[in-house]
Amino acid sequence: MASEVRTNEDISYLDLQGLAGVSKHTGGFPATAELLSMCHVEDASEALEVGCGIGVGAAHMARKYGLHVVAVDISEKMLEWAGLRAEDEGVAGQVEFRLADVRELPFDADRFDVVICESVLAFVQDKAAAIAEMVRVLKPGGYLGLNEIAWLGEPPAGLVEKASAGGMLGTEIVTVDRWRELWAASGLEETQVRVGQIDAAEEVRSRVAWIGWRQVLRAWRRILPLFFTKPAMRSSIRQLMDTPREWFDYCSYLLLAGRKPG
Repeated sequence: MASEVRTNEDISYLDLQGLAGVSKHTGGFPATAELLSMCHVEDASEALEVGCGIGVGAAHMARKYGLHVVAVDISEKMLEWAGLRAEDEGVAGQVEFRLADVRELPFDADRFDVVICESVLAFVQDKAAAIAEMVRVLKPGGYLGLNEIAWLGEPPAGLVEKASAGGMLGTEIVTVDRWRELWAASGLEETQVRVGQIDAAEEVRSRVAWIGWRQVLRAWRRILPLFFTKPAMRSSIRQLMDTPREWFDYCSYLLLAGRKPG
């Protein structure tokens, strides 16, 4: 993924997040806290976070649980923000950052006690292969946890296209039933799938609390000058922030956890 933002209409959802210095996942901090509990992070000594974004989750795991955390992302810009976050929270010595793709993780097999991945696989077409790669680097007896957005059922005609033209540009969202199939085929044991309800107002409140007001204000200071001075960028930002109203009636988020046999 490019670390510099383009100035035409093909800016992606992830490009905009990298420019602004924000990242998010559906369900906010409560979803992350629940997922970490499902994966028994309190018993781990080393965790891998795949798709760390600006590093909020990695810093939280290092600070609260005293873990060594390896945090990877496909965006160099996100890794820059994540490194700053770790420094700000006093855990830079506990978090290691690497540029990596979920489809080809640069780690030996059977290494990590826990692997956490939130709001990443919506951007990956071969989800089964990505899950298999995360299972590969997980220790036998370790836990893999995902937080991913999903259609509650087959969405009505046109909604997928409207969502792709707006704030979920570049994604491939699948149904809850499809996620259950993928999880059942993962080879993991003690699997859990929990469906969370999306509340638009709570999403905003939780996101701000999770990221922090200072980071949110910094993000807006970066975005607003581009919005007012670059017409092409203005069009992209409007599209990327335009979530269809019907979205919240047909989407949920899923927390999936399972233990590698052994």
